[in-house]
Amino acid sequence: MAFRKEKDALGEIKIPSDKLWGAGTQRAVENFPISRLQFPSEFFEAFALLKECSAETNLELGVLEPHIAKAIIKGAEQIAKGEYRDQFPIDVFQTGSGTSTNMNFNEVIATVASQKSRKRVHPNDHVNKGQSSNDIFPSAIHVSAVLMLERKLLPQLRILEEALEVKTKEFKNVIKVGRTHLQDATPILLGQEFSGYREQVKKCNQRIRNALSSLLELAVGGTAVGTGLNTHPDFGGQVCLRMSKRTGFKFREASNHFEAQASKDGCLEMSGTLKTLAVALTKIANDLRWLACGPRAGISEIVLPEVQPGSSIMPGKVNPVIPESLLQICAKVIGNDSTITWAAASGSFELNTMMPLIAYALLESIEILAHGIQTFEKKCVRGIQANPERMDELLKRNLMLATPLAVKVGYDKAAEVAKRAYRENRTVFEVALEMLSISEEELARILDPRQMLRATIPK
Repeated sequence: MAFRKEKDALGEIKIPSDKLWGAGTQRAVENFPISRLQFPSEFFEAFALLKECSAETNLELGVLEPHIAKAIIKGAEQIAKGEYRDQFPIDVFQTGSGTSTNMNFNEVIATVASQKSRKRVHPNDHVNKGQSSNDIFPSAIHVSAVLMLERKLLPQLRILEEALEVKTKEFKNVIKVGRTHLQDATPILLGQEFSGYREQVKKCNQRIRNALSSLLELAVGGTAVGTGLNTHPDFGGQVCLRMSKRTGFKFREASNHFEAQASKDGCLEMSGTLKTLAVALTKIANDLRWLACGPRAGISEIVLPEVQPGSSIMPGKVNPVIPESLLQICAKVIGNDSTITWAAASGSFELNTMMPLIAYALLESIEILAHGIQTFEKKCVRGIQANPERMDELLKRNLMLATPLAVKVGYDKAAEVAKRAYRENRTVFEVALEMLSISEEELARILDPRQMLRATIPK
């Protein structure tokens, strides 16, 4: 392999000749051969867009020569579209400010811009002008998270909500046993049960939208410690305006740059809402697994779509693999939230130095939730079927049908009916007919499960 030599403040370093990066990137490559984990494509897009809008702003402010600014803009634009992706090798576990990634962008853009303009474009003096890793990296976290949320996760949440609404309507007349404490309870409609799942998803969607406001605030313009040293006072605001026009989202300059760089509370807030979503999805996925468990020795009130054989040893076995996949995703998201919580609490004075880890964990949570929800909706929720025969069988044997008897004969007498029905393995109707002085017609009316369904399915 051919090498070239470059020099920085620490001396000379050899760089492979076919690489567009410089000394800063090469030192990071050699210092951090840790995990091979990389940021998602939206992070590179966000970073490149910030560099592009920064060059446009510096051009308008008259602090960057036109030919240099235009070459930087063109190079950053290409990277934002996905070109030169092999020139960004930095591991996630690197310097806590993300300086290695920032210098990687500065150096690659400078090389591309130099080739285009045929004049020397400097990574620090030109590409990084008016910026610091300490304000541009957290800005890239926010921008990339917004892009991923709006493009991937929120659309999939809406689709899942719609799919659950379809099932809510489909099952609006299907009556079944309700359950509390994992024990039989009074009757409920399967549609009512699914309306609860739908509402959980709907409210999680709204929580994420509420938390988005914090991510629309960008740290750009604060430079090293939040004072805005070495940048034009209008730089941050104008970059945010350009980012808004480029993306369609209303980004704004941080109201307090010291908070924006010293803390990562906005990322933590969003992670908390993603954890809430993960918990909600865990409840839904687990409920579906339990409701479908069987098919002959379990509850088996619903039937999940069969997507693959379930066992390498038991012929004919089919497992709830799609809910199981989603449950693992949810576990990872909850773990990522713990990571982000610890990392967000680890800032010191004017800078949080766990930003690359926060970025990776937050963006990973968004990505896997989006893909997991898409699979869950398409390959599970959409194809769920009710098993009315099984529901009717369990409903007739439900001891909690004795509940409305309490109004007629008192709690203690109704409990005695239920206990005897359980001991003798008979229905509540059969035992009540023997024990109570109530006509068969009146008893049938009192114990009619549909008389116990006063609440309608919420809109």
